[in-house]
Amino acid sequence: MRPRALITATIALATLVAGTAVPAQAKPAEPPKEPVAVGYGGAVSTVDATATAVGLDVLRRGGNAVDAAVAAAAALGVTEPFSAGVGGGGFFVYYDAKTGRVHTIDGRESAPASMTETSFINPATGQPYRFDEARISGLSAGVPGTLLTWQDALDRWGTRSLAQMLMPAARVAEDGFTVDETFAGQIAANQAAFGQFSSTSALYLPGGQPPAVGSTFRNLDLAETYRLIARQGTDVFYRGEVGNDLVATVQHPPVAAQPIGSWPYPIRPAGMTSGDLAGYRARFPEPTRSDYRGLEVYGMSTPSSGGTAVGEALNILEQFDLRSMTATQAMHHYLEASALAFADRNRYVGDHTPPNVLRELLGDAYAKERACLIDASAALPKPVAPGVPDSAYDGCSAATVADTRDDRKSTTNLTVADRWGNVVEYTLTIEATGGNGMVVPGRGFLLNNELTDFNFAPTQGTAPDPNLPAPGKRPRSSMSPTIVLADGRPFLAVGTPGGATIITTVLQMLVNRIDRGMTLPEALAAPRASQRNGASTQAEPAFITAYANGLPPGHAFSSTLEIGAATGIEFLEDGRLLAAAEPVRRGGGAAAVVGRWARH
Repeated sequence: MRPRALITATIALATLVAGTAVPAQAKPAEPPKEPVAVGYGGAVSTVDATATAVGLDVLRRGGNAVDAAVAAAAALGVTEPFSAGVGGGGFFVYYDAKTGRVHTIDGRESAPASMTETSFINPATGQPYRFDEARISGLSAGVPGTLLTWQDALDRWGTRSLAQMLMPAARVAEDGFTVDETFAGQIAANQAAFGQFSSTSALYLPGGQPPAVGSTFRNLDLAETYRLIARQGTDVFYRGEVGNDLVATVQHPPVAAQPIGSWPYPIRPAGMTSGDLAGYRARFPEPTRSDYRGLEVYGMSTPSSGGTAVGEALNILEQFDLRSMTATQAMHHYLEASALAFADRNRYVGDHTPPNVLRELLGDAYAKERACLIDASAALPKPVAPGVPDSAYDGCSAATVADTRDDRKSTTNLTVADRWGNVVEYTLTIEATGGNGMVVPGRGFLLNNELTDFNFAPTQGTAPDPNLPAPGKRPRSSMSPTIVLADGRPFLAVGTPGGATIITTVLQMLVNRIDRGMTLPEALAAPRASQRNGASTQAEPAFITAYANGLPPGHAFSSTLEIGAATGIEFLEDGRLLAAAEPVRRGGGAAAVVGRWARH
């Protein structure tokens, strides 16, 4: 989300797309960072100006939305390395203009075969590990899925090779970019963890400190890793030398002989093997679908809970006329619907949730059953109980108390559309900011800590917990890349990072745009609150100021500086595209269009 210098990536892309060599040129000016752009011919919105510039250049040179999304994601692996990269995973949602269908790729990390239901229980105490104790270890690292997501997306729907789409990012890593306060601050926040590992310290703590703001940061190891994958293909990662180094890092964490700072926990190895890496496959589940106010809302199915939770909440809200309500009344219903959806998400949704249960959770009859619990004059006591999705609408019912679990925050998101009408909404991550803290030696990328998204111990009392660890299982996610169609054609695409707040941020943006009549930029910029079936609603100060005093009794708030960092594209009636990114949060995002539109 930061302005970046050194976009010589476009030179490399020109060489590859055109197939001819070009002479070396001076480094171009810093790419623009604008939160809103309106135009035609394609659009890109990401959290970072460099990544947006890379994706836009692909579109301008004839690539499609999938090509541009992969190139931009690879660039984010360089400039946003603490949020995403080839050491992580994500969810890719694609609208194919030729067929009018929405497709998804599940590139979520998977547990190694050695993982069991008790892997996050300390055998010495019988108690779950503390989060940071589990995170900064080999135990937290899942088998990465990002690289195969890129390859599979390009194979199915792209027009360029993975080698071509990696080269701009490799050039950015090689030439470097300007360190800003956010980049340096993320390293400083992780300094104790990063300082425990020789490979991470060497890259991110030169001289024992984060790189200075204003300095140029280069990652030559990552540049070479990208170039190696470009030459040899994904097998070098999943079955070759890069994979061997990755597995060795998990099995034998590169603990520094002289750590920088102290760490309160032992750094545990784990049992990921080369077989786990070689056996990884991306999945291609059917998207979730909810019909809302005449629109078709498509999202990500399990192991993400995003599509199901957003869809269920929308179905609940459709029972009410939000447009006739005041803003405060609409926000009350939004918060209550979110709590109800989270109660069901926590109780039922995980990697192996039966399809019939997911269908019931997204059914209109079930939405009516849940909606009748909402009282316009008072907030429900939290946590609310999960419902019983049983195909029968029997009126309002009660059940046992639901679990409330808060996920850590990181992740990144991008939105791309091309001149042919194809759309990509893609959320990718390494989980916590900085992942598990381990840079794979000589390879330049951080490993994920995605397996800490499993519940460490049962959370549902005597009922089955859908999100306990198991061999090969994928941890539940909140990532919610969403594409909305109107009469079968794209209307809106949105997504965001933010841990468990992803679900509520996407839901609130949709309510703001569809029900409250905001423009897309207004919907992204509006103050946010995240009610995840907890006694207190996490909210930005501006939301508390605007709504807290007017809401019905029973709402309680805890203040947080900011929630999410969204991107989106809207398809306007006259064929223009409106690309939007955050204007302020996390420094502001970058939106761009191939051809600018100017009012005459």
